[in-house]
Amino acid sequence: MTIADLFKFKNERIKVLHFTWFAFFVAFFAWFSMAPLATTMMADMDWLTPQHIAALGICNVVLTIPARIIIGQLLDKFGPRAVYSGLLIIMSVPAIVFAFGDNWAQLMVSRLVLGSIGASFVIGIRMVAEWFPPKNVGFAEGIYGGWGNFGSAAAAMLLPWFALTILGGDNGYRYALAFTGVICFIYGIIYYIFVRDTPEGKTLIKPKKAAALEVSSWGDMIQLILWTIPLGGAVGVSAWRLEGLGFISAESLYIVYGVIGLILIYQIYAILKVNVPILKKGVPEQDKYKFRNVAALNSTYFANFGAELAIVSMLPMFFQLTFSLTPAQAGLIASSFAFVNLVARPLGGVLSDRMGSRRKVMLVYMVGISIGLVLMGFMDSNWPLVLAVAITILTSMFIQGAEGATFAVIPMIKKRVTGQIAGMSGAYGNVGSTIYLTLYTFVNPQQFFFILAGGAFLSFVICYFLLEEPKNSFGEDYYLTDDELEAQNTLATGTDLKKQVIIKKF
Repeated sequence: MTIADLFKFKNERIKVLHFTWFAFFVAFFAWFSMAPLATTMMADMDWLTPQHIAALGICNVVLTIPARIIIGQLLDKFGPRAVYSGLLIIMSVPAIVFAFGDNWAQLMVSRLVLGSIGASFVIGIRMVAEWFPPKNVGFAEGIYGGWGNFGSAAAAMLLPWFALTILGGDNGYRYALAFTGVICFIYGIIYYIFVRDTPEGKTLIKPKKAAALEVSSWGDMIQLILWTIPLGGAVGVSAWRLEGLGFISAESLYIVYGVIGLILIYQIYAILKVNVPILKKGVPEQDKYKFRNVAALNSTYFANFGAELAIVSMLPMFFQLTFSLTPAQAGLIASSFAFVNLVARPLGGVLSDRMGSRRKVMLVYMVGISIGLVLMGFMDSNWPLVLAVAITILTSMFIQGAEGATFAVIPMIKKRVTGQIAGMSGAYGNVGSTIYLTLYTFVNPQQFFFILAGGAFLSFVICYFLLEEPKNSFGEDYYLTDDELEAQNTLATGTDLKKQVIIKKF
């Protein structure tokens, strides 16, 4: 697959890729709609303070962590087409409610619910894996992630202009925010009409049970439980930050902790309920996979996407204060970090496809991130601005390229549970940003870059010892067990027979 292939729109595979990355673009356009209009909101609602905006920023991401787990389960069960369409249509409601909210309760609750749209990323990972073979999936996933993720940058560039220049008036920003919800609703319908889950002759292979991720050994089940606990912990940290800002009481915080604890207990119960019968019966050798690979990829997305979200949140202020720039200049420089996504993620996928070893590409990227962040940690006002910008862009290339390399591996681990694996790894990206931004409140920017570098190097060590080269990494089709192949052939044959019956009727 080459860049030229991306413009062969008559090819259904390419058509599905474009429809899917644009669905991701629309989701992120709505998800990141608040930040560029925050000052306009504060000017219109004189009771709204920077502390309120900070609290809304936390609400915007807190439910993304559990949502990515839930969405991963739903898409493995119902297929990416229905889940993507349903998510976009449902999330249009909180987007519009937030646009016209005029009190704190409306703004907080609608933004909290809208944060679930951040789980949209997980859906396309499975959809792209269904349409592209292993040898090309890295490039395709990189295009999906890189171009779709640009929706956040598009929101920052277009919404203020749309609100203030095109719409104007006191309520221009409200209509601009509502516009993102309307687009979600319309595109959710378009996506359902124009795409399907799998190519002609193939069917969606589903897990035996979707309530929890299937594992292959008792040790893997224990690992799954241990890796589930930090997901709840990150939500607890977000609640703690809201309490520290004064938006929830200490009593409410303890209630939130209790709810998180109950949800974790339920998740552990679901893991046991799904896996204990499977493990007692015995997992066929050819059906086994090693959870250590999932754990390694959890760590990479914690270190790369977690770092990206954290850096984007603090980079404009860092450049402004360090190099005595205007807010506009600092914002323009910082935006280069997001722009790199258009190229860096696809490049990470391409290298994973072309270099002969997905594991080695992943390791090189994690080392590159570590070195780049260490160099950023040494930045100060004595550095030439051009060199500082160059190092920042280079580090961004490694960070976002590593994200592309991560999701070039995920579809290879266990095809029928790709959604759940992508959901867990994706959630760990948000766990990373939550932990990193919490640590940022205790250190200066230079120290923060060193912390991020340490996280990337730790991920490198984890991948070095745990990550294995997947089966069929560069083949024409994914590794499937005999049972999965039989199920696929049976379903495909049944579909063909139905088509023959329909043709005979007419």
